[in-house]
Amino acid sequence: MKYASNTIRNILVAGHAGCGKTTLTEALLYTAGSLERMGRVEDGTTVSDFDPEEEKRRASLSTSVVPVEYDGIKFNLIDAPGLFDFEAGNYEGITAADSVLICVSGRSGVTVGAEKAFHLARKNNKSTMVFVTKTDLENADYFKILEDMKIKFGSTICPCVVPTKLDDGTVCYINLFSQKAFKYESGKQIQVDLPDIGHRFQGLIEAMSEAIAETDDALMEKFFGGEPFTTEEIVTGMRNGVKTGQITPILCGSAVNLQALDMLLYNMRKLLPSPSFDVLTAETVNGDPVEVACDENGPTAAYVFKTVADPFVGKLSFFRVLSGKLTAGQTLVNARTGESEKMGKTLMVCGKKQVEVDEIGAGDIGAVAKLTTARTGDTLCEAGRVIRLPVADFPKPSMFRAITVSKKGDEGKIGSALARLMEEDPTLVYQTNKETKQQIIGGLGEQHLDVVLSKLKNKFGVEVTLEVPRIAYRESIRKSCQKQGRHKKQTGGHGQFGDVIINFEPCEGDEIVFEEKVFGGSVPKNFFPAVEKGVRMAAEKGVLAGYPMVGMKATLLDGSYHPVDSSEMAFIMAAKLAYKAALPEAGPVLLEPIHTLKAHVPNDNTGDIMGDVTKRRGRVLGIEPDEDGLQTVVAEVPLAEMQDFTTFVRQMTQGRGWFESSFQRYEIVPSNLVPAIVDEAKRLGNLNDDSED
Repeated sequence: MKYASNTIRNILVAGHAGCGKTTLTEALLYTAGSLERMGRVEDGTTVSDFDPEEEKRRASLSTSVVPVEYDGIKFNLIDAPGLFDFEAGNYEGITAADSVLICVSGRSGVTVGAEKAFHLARKNNKSTMVFVTKTDLENADYFKILEDMKIKFGSTICPCVVPTKLDDGTVCYINLFSQKAFKYESGKQIQVDLPDIGHRFQGLIEAMSEAIAETDDALMEKFFGGEPFTTEEIVTGMRNGVKTGQITPILCGSAVNLQALDMLLYNMRKLLPSPSFDVLTAETVNGDPVEVACDENGPTAAYVFKTVADPFVGKLSFFRVLSGKLTAGQTLVNARTGESEKMGKTLMVCGKKQVEVDEIGAGDIGAVAKLTTARTGDTLCEAGRVIRLPVADFPKPSMFRAITVSKKGDEGKIGSALARLMEEDPTLVYQTNKETKQQIIGGLGEQHLDVVLSKLKNKFGVEVTLEVPRIAYRESIRKSCQKQGRHKKQTGGHGQFGDVIINFEPCEGDEIVFEEKVFGGSVPKNFFPAVEKGVRMAAEKGVLAGYPMVGMKATLLDGSYHPVDSSEMAFIMAAKLAYKAALPEAGPVLLEPIHTLKAHVPNDNTGDIMGDVTKRRGRVLGIEPDEDGLQTVVAEVPLAEMQDFTTFVRQMTQGRGWFESSFQRYEIVPSNLVPAIVDEAKRLGNLNDDSED
């Protein structure tokens, strides 16, 4: 069935891991009559969690699109993972959604995942609604959670449905709009007499009325005049308040026992915005701002918010149609590349189920298979109006590991397999460290990288192991030393002769500087480049641990030559011999990379972070205020001490904190750590002499 944009609601379902998001999505599908039987997360049978990894781990690992059709409205639910290692799903979903339904467990309360979802919605100017799940459980405390939400989410909190118990212990739900109460039996609504909850009831009604009054001057006058609002005024005021972000409605129920879900669907329909009034700001190819209205008769534009890479089916691109309509066979321009893309089959997707449709209209969500150049964050448009929407600012990888193929012969597969996985996961990176020759992958945490390994094995048949990456150390010198390098070799014909005297000394910067101060032609000028080449070749390996030399100046002072036996190769070898003779006496030192760390953490955790930075041989430079009530601890820390910092920050801040680091400079390694680094270098063969003698 085709839906007009005003009958569509695009909703990101977000919250903490285990709060009941996927169960709620499943229950809404069942309530709408789309399922004959509800699946269970514990059994791996839900519509949302269909990936083999999700079924195995009993948790959502990526976003899934689940359309729920109910009472003439299409709710495109985007079920996002709650695990912090997979929070890319929230960033994908927020770009396709108009509103965010935040799940809060009636048992666990307002956890970090709910806080992060609320802040993400506010940052992206999305409407918010909260559904407190599991309120039928014995230890659920709705009113405590409500107070907690007021503290953490602010004055926008507005309860609309509250739970209470009848005399026989049955849980019922009071609809504050209608001021009626209902209990549920097998998902069916049964009206009951309004229970007496004391002074709370009047307080809740007044709080809701005041929130509604603040959305409109006329309603404010009516409120202060003591006049009650009509049902229409309540709904209109709530809807306007939700759209502007002044009101966050709080509803509650039980997904497992199908309680109060009809009220949730009704309020999602009445209060959450449709795409029909959306006017998005994009930019042209020249960078000029342009407004894009959700108009089915306008030029086609679609935003790719998610990509799925499957080795058998191929690439599946999920998109939201911003304007116009998208049809199979249509040719659109990729605003990022400027290249044309011909659309394949247009699909409506529900979990893993795909249904081919003729077209997908403005405001709706669908998918197209096997697009060539499109990737997450791309805008596809008609050639007559090429526009570009901003790409989501995904979290940056913070945990890096070296990856090694387990089976010989699979080396060629790893690059292409990871390229496919990176297409669907913007928070995954893969690169080769030119210095250590290791292949490095980066992600958001241990669980993230563990899932990547499982996918490589199960989807692409490549088994790999992970290890902590080696550090790319450097070497330098602290003293000046002058030595002779004399290379003389006699063979049957012409011999080899080169003789140089070179002074080696430290210098500013990370470069190898070469100069010559030869007088009297003791070394002909045509051999100067050979001497410089020899020095630079030798400096590729230091004498302590075989790491590249930096911050050194080599000055050619004197030498001698043979008119017949001297050659470029002879002087290259002579320069190397001078280097090897001088460096051990020039005060060689090991240098390690120092990174600038910016740890974004709650104020209560700044002391713990600073203490940990000090334990890691770091220096705290200061603390700066950050958004979302966080503080930024700025420090400098050796890279070698940062390998498990992701896990530490996650545990210390309960997932609220994050960090970024960037290379700053090299510094001398403390002397007590040098022997272990040298031993490791010997084990790796760094000190093997691979030069000619």
